[in-house]
Order: sequence, then structure tokens, then C-alpha cells
Amino acid sequence: MSGLRAAVVGGGIIGTAVARHLACHHGADVTLLEKEDHVGAHQTGHNSGVVHAGLYYEPGSLKATLCRRGVDLLQEFVTQHDIAYDECGKVVVALEEAEVGRLEAIHARAVANGVPDVAMVDADGLRALEPHAVGVRALHSPHTAIVDYPAMTRALADELVAAGGSLRLGQAVTTLDERGTGVRVGTALEEAEFDVVIVCGGLQSDRLAALLGEPRDPRIVPFFGDYFLVPERQRSLVRGMVYPVPDPRYPFLGVHLTPRVDGALMLGPNAFLSLGRESYRPRRVVPRDVLDAVGFAGFWRFAAGNVAAAVRESRTAVSPRRFVAEAQRYVPELDGVGVTRGPRGVRAQAMDSSGRLVDDFVITGTDRVVLVRNAPSPGATSALAIAEHVVAEALGRRSGSR
Repeated sequence: MSGLRAAVVGGGIIGTAVARHLACHHGADVTLLEKEDHVGAHQTGHNSGVVHAGLYYEPGSLKATLCRRGVDLLQEFVTQHDIAYDECGKVVVALEEAEVGRLEAIHARAVANGVPDVAMVDADGLRALEPHAVGVRALHSPHTAIVDYPAMTRALADELVAAGGSLRLGQAVTTLDERGTGVRVGTALEEAEFDVVIVCGGLQSDRLAALLGEPRDPRIVPFFGDYFLVPERQRSLVRGMVYPVPDPRYPFLGVHLTPRVDGALMLGPNAFLSLGRESYRPRRVVPRDVLDAVGFAGFWRFAAGNVAAAVRESRTAVSPRRFVAEAQRYVPELDGVGVTRGPRGVRAQAMDSSGRLVDDFVITGTDRVVLVRNAPSPGATSALAIAEHVVAEALGRRSGSR
């Protein structure tokens, strides 16, 4: 594929993985455009660091397929680059019998998705795995892991540059113009033409799609997620991750306990409408982003159908005590003394005009431009597999158009 001129828009872990894949595996002349002054500045650098095993996803879905492939590729990559990775395991805990049926359904999905060594355990089995956790049953996923995603993204960028690719930081894309001979991509500093453009815009994906004349639907509606940090004296209360059983009444998972590769223990996240797509500090309001969300009919349809969820999430959003109390349901010995506010992430939640949260990956575009419109969790886990898939899609479209 020597001689192919390619641009990738967006330097999160997915965009950087796509650019690196084009350069290293297809010999393309690649330019990666990122509006911030470093890669991994947004969702990649503000998440929990979990490497998902593939427990929850609909068997046969793109999510399920790319997650399992992504885990294998990720493990190989972090081993080669000596990046922090800990296969600490995870338990999904049923607090009462009413949750056991849903937990068994997750187990069936995990088995169908090929997740290795997942097993149902009773209360005694849970105590053997997590001595301080409580519950009537649990699903144990021993190979669910944690990783340093920002370090991984930097390593991907280094490989891109080593392969001859160009990393252009501080260059927000302002124009996308597809012509007969190629695609013109413009920033405030320059304009250039490329044979293929792949847009991995994350929190800005709908706006970048609109530059090409694509519909804004699905729309990105940002939801923030706060994390709290447990004091060092209580970090030993869990050995791995402790998660709740998803409740179908609520669109988001709820507070859970997650270790980090630096030794910290996090509680969270919650999920509440963010007042800015990139607002990582409380009370930072971006009027354009707020108007975009509240001016979208789909948001109000979503809100009308999720009043109970909004009440639940608002409690944890305004009260650290309620936040800790959610985690104490699973680990009662967590006393909350010394728990401090940790990082905040903002989820690029794609939502359609009916108010439905778009759950699977969404990839659209034209013969020359591929738009990654939605790459929710496990997007980071799946990044290297998404790169394979998206590049194959882009090159296939280009071949088909000639």
C-alpha cells in the first residue's frame, strides 16, 4: 500500500492505533491530527484503566468480537513495550436473589463470547476471592485486567513516528471536503489533500461528521463520571474489581470498586449530564455543549424515560457520602473516612433522535472517509482490534470505488 496518503483525525487511543496500523502494517504515508498538545488527552486519559474481558456484550455483536480480539492484541503490545498491566480479576456481585437471574444471563453471554475461565461462585466462593465483599452469588472473571492506557497511547504514537508517520499536535480539524481526487483536510494552520481519511473524534465525532455533510444523528450527549480515591490504609479491602449486577431500570452501571496500576483504589463512576464535552472540573460550563444537548429532542425523550436513573445519579453527583454508601453495599468495611475526590471522566455517549443510547460501535462515511461515530466501552480495550477493522473497512471502500 506504499504511496497511500492517509490522515487520521483524533489522537485518542483509537485514532492513534488506527494511524499506527496504517503506517506499520500498510506502509501508508500517515498524518495524525490531534487538537490537544498531547495524545490521549480526553477519554483515553480519564477512564478507569479497565481491560474488559467481554462479559456483557451481545454475542456476535461488533463489540463482543472486537473486545475479545482487542484483549489479545493489547496483551501482546503491553508486553512488548513493558507497559503496566495487572490481571487482577473481577467479580460481578449479586447482593440478593432477585439479581441472580441477571447474573446468570451475563455468565451465559460471557461463555458465548469466549471469555476464558469465567465461573459462577456462591457466597463462600465470593469470600474466598474477595474476603471483605458481600453477596449471595458472584460471577468471577479472573482475566479481567487493568492497564495504563495513556502510556499505551504514547507508545502507539512513538511507533507511528518511527514508521515515518507525522504527528501534528495542536491542530483542530475545521474542514473536511471530499473531492474527486481526494479529501481536503483543513486546520487553522494548514490544508492538505489525502487519499483516505479516518475520523476518530470521540467527544467531537458528531461535529466532525457534520463537516463532511453527514447527519448529526447519532448525537453525542456528554455524561460525566466522578471517581473517588480510597485512602491507602483501606486499599487492601479488595484484591481486584468489585462490580454490581447491571440493573435494567437504569442506563448506566452504577458505582463499583476498581484498583489502578499505580496502586490507587477508585470508587465510581457515576453518570450525569455534563455541562461540557471536555469539562473535567466541576462547575466548568461550556454553553455551546449545553445548548447542543438540551436542544436535542432525543435527550428529552431519554430524560423522560429515565427519571429514576436521574434521581439515583444526582444523589451521588451532589453527595460524596451517598457515593461511598453505594460502594459500601458491596464492601461494608469501607468506612469512607479519608476518601477524596479523584479524577472526572466524560463519556462520549451517542444517542439517537428517539432517545435511545447507541450501544454498539457505529462506523459510517463515504468511499474515502470513514467516520467512527460511536466507540463506547470497551473502546479502549478494543482499540487495536478496532484499528484493524476500521483500516480494512477504509481500504475496502477505496478499492471498491476505483
